[in-house]
Amino acid sequence: MRPQRVYDLADPRVAEYRNLRDADLRSRGTFVAEGRLVVRALLTGSRFRARSVFVTEVALEALRDVLEPLDDAVAVYVATQDVMNAVVGFDIHRGCLASAERGAGASAAEISARPGPVVLLEDLTNHDNVGAIFRNAAAFGAAGVLLTERSCDPLYRKAVRVSMGGALRVPFARVADAPGAIGALREAGFTTIALTPSAEATDIAEYRPPAGKRTALVLGSEGEGLSAAALRACDARVRIAMAAGVDSLNVATAAAIALHRLGSR
Repeated sequence: MRPQRVYDLADPRVAEYRNLRDADLRSRGTFVAEGRLVVRALLTGSRFRARSVFVTEVALEALRDVLEPLDDAVAVYVATQDVMNAVVGFDIHRGCLASAERGAGASAAEISARPGPVVLLEDLTNHDNVGAIFRNAAAFGAAGVLLTERSCDPLYRKAVRVSMGGALRVPFARVADAPGAIGALREAGFTTIALTPSAEATDIAEYRPPAGKRTALVLGSEGEGLSAAALRACDARVRIAMAAGVDSLNVATAAAIALHRLGSR
């Protein structure tokens, strides 16, 4: 590592961090990770290749153990907090950013071949929820996450930050639609389980998936839930019992409960 000091917000070396917009980064095939834990995950346990790191002096010292081994191909830029904020266009309270290449990504078939449960998300458009689901998927050993085309990008800065690096560790792939992906998972030997608040669904505490089969958990958006076609395509429908007068859970919370109860069976 050879730290390079940045004193001017117009310094061309940090141009990719200027006025960060996720859509612009995606069009260039890159993304930005924010925060010490997330940058550490990027540099130590992810499939993504870092391009550069942009830190304050405090963050430089906090991350020195993972920055020192970097070769010169990964530039390490160091600036004051004020200069960093001016470059980015808003306050970076954590004082730490990193740019990385998106790469080719995984395929649905590759994810299905990995050990562990699979999570399928149908049309989830909230970055906080998607990020939290990736955090849960990492915590409970999921093989990967499949997302329909309308679901938000797991590599948007906010989703990556909320995931605490989970979006960088857990493989993910896009699928054309949920019913088709459910069929492919069944053919690959999975039991597909829809999470729904419907009173007609089986209580998750009572449901027992078939022995010897892996599980795929299927979740929809908080507002609309799963489509009728996705519900019909699944092998089972389960609900999470709640107190009287409460009709639904945050989707990321539901995913965590389902992964804990059903994912390892």
